[in-house]
Amino acid sequence: MQHPSKRVPLPRSPPMSEPVLRLTDVSRVHGTGAAEVHALRGVSLAAYAGELVAIMGPSGSGKSSLLTIAGGLDSPTSGSVTVDGQDLGEAGISGRAKLRRTSIGYVFQDFNLIPALTAAENVALPLELDGAGRRSAQAAARVALEEVGLDGFDDRFPDEMSGGQRQRIAIARAIVGERRLILADEPTGALDTETGEDILKLIRARCDAGAAGVLVTHEPRYASWADRVIYVRDGVVVDEAGETPGTVFAAEVDG
Repeated sequence: MQHPSKRVPLPRSPPMSEPVLRLTDVSRVHGTGAAEVHALRGVSLAAYAGELVAIMGPSGSGKSSLLTIAGGLDSPTSGSVTVDGQDLGEAGISGRAKLRRTSIGYVFQDFNLIPALTAAENVALPLELDGAGRRSAQAAARVALEEVGLDGFDDRFPDEMSGGQRQRIAIARAIVGERRLILADEPTGALDTETGEDILKLIRARCDAGAAGVLVTHEPRYASWADRVIYVRDGVVVDEAGETPGTVFAAEVDG
């Protein structure tokens, strides 16, 4: 899918035979009896390395439920989810937590930063929780902050920064280390248009560098950064549009 900034598809090697993320016939039911709500109904999808997939649909369609299940924050009522070949159902609570610390980066709309920690400490936290030494975790955090344009902001606290800067910290936390899967739930919802575009550039660049990305958004201009767009309604995938995983986008110089 072509973006207004004139990105064009260029050929690349065929994608991995196995996707980084695969959902197979996933359903999620909340409540029982008369209070039963079907958030997802038999959803199957995949996301490959180097690919950004956008999920669109009306409010209540199941977009966020899909993302929380993909990231192991919730479990499906039926069906299976694999990340990098590992079945999340078989991984157990501790295994899913480890994947989120090491392989899955999650970008929330409301940032989910810890106010008492500096930018660098917020970004380094998942590495330290996984056993990395403080010095190496802080060094990796500084690299990630530089990557998102926050070089020199290491010691600032979240409440000393703008919304766009706080979202960049959240993205740095999501990409620090060797993250294979980036999940973003309406990451531009609280941001102005220009800052939102900057955030999408960062997510797109990470996918172009080899991660698989899944973006939940209701904005067509942000979905246009994706290789594929999957439309969800009433917990069901109803349509799909965009390029196959065998192409990658690069920016034109001009024209």
